Amino acid sequence: MADVHDAVRGKGFADRFADFCAAVVRRLPFGLSRLAAPSFLGFALINGFTFGVDLLLLVLLRGWLGLPVWLAITLAYATAFGLSFVLNRSMNFRSHAPVGKQAALYVVAIIVNYLAFLLGVGAGLAALGVDYRLSRLIAGACEGVFMYSVMRWVVFAKSGSELVVEAAGEPDFAHVRASGVEDADGSVGGPARAAEEAQ
Repeated sequence: MADVHDAVRGKGFADRFADFCAAVVRRLPFGLSRLAAPSFLGFALINGFTFGVDLLLLVLLRGWLGLPVWLAITLAYATAFGLSFVLNRSMNFRSHAPVGKQAALYVVAIIVNYLAFLLGVGAGLAALGVDYRLSRLIAGACEGVFMYSVMRWVVFAKSGSELVVEAAGEPDFAHVRASGVEDADGSVGGPARAAEEAQ
């Protein structure tokens, strides 16, 4: 059990962030704790933050530096999505897979997201007469569900060698080595039960 205690004491920020998300999800009412994954809350927190970064950069680049609107939007959007990739990879999905393939998949997801939701849903609804602000909110909701799904099950999908059970109510000690696991009925790392020793 010393390994477990050492691992808990030595937790980094990413582990504490994951524990916070799991603790919040465990307390969700109406049975939502069984439906929502902690990584969904982590995604919402991270992407809410990066959306704020996007808006702040847009104001700085357009309002203070006077860049053309299209350039300011593009630079702010690209920076926010890059930051989202880094934070989701390191803090939310805690992936250690090679970054090259993940980055390529992420770029493809962003392109699909832009074409299907920002242009398709957002501009499409506006063309049908829906107020552009409402159409952007609807497109944003679709975008969030799409991007979370792609990040969880495609970009940062766990390979067989790094598959970790993601449970809303359980701390993740999958990286901790424990001795005595073969004694399934006794305590992990502890001595076998007295009845078994007597045999």
